[in-house]
Amino acid sequence: MPHSFTREDLDRVARLARLELDATEQDLFARQVAGILEYAAQIQAVDTTGVDPMSHPPGGQAAMRADAARPSLPRDASLAAAPEADLAAGLFKVPRVLG
Repeated sequence: MPHSFTREDLDRVARLARLELDATEQDLFARQVAGILEYAAQIQAVDTTGVDPMSHPPGGQAAMRADAARPSLPRDASLAAAPEADLAAGLFKVPRVLG
């Protein structure tokens, strides 16, 4: 890693992401990101010579439960738990997200 992640680096990233951070958040996040990047550099330094790349754990089978169909919550019960719902149409009402 050429240099440690600084508050100036965080300011640049925050501007690009259009984030408004106060001074306390800037200091905290700069330290946290610097720590993450230092840890990533340690991981990159691990000698993996002779280790085959893999996308799944050894043994060929991931530890996952069997996919089984089960009855779901009845529509009326789920609509009754919603803050706003159109019970007659059977629909949830959500805030508009597109202009």
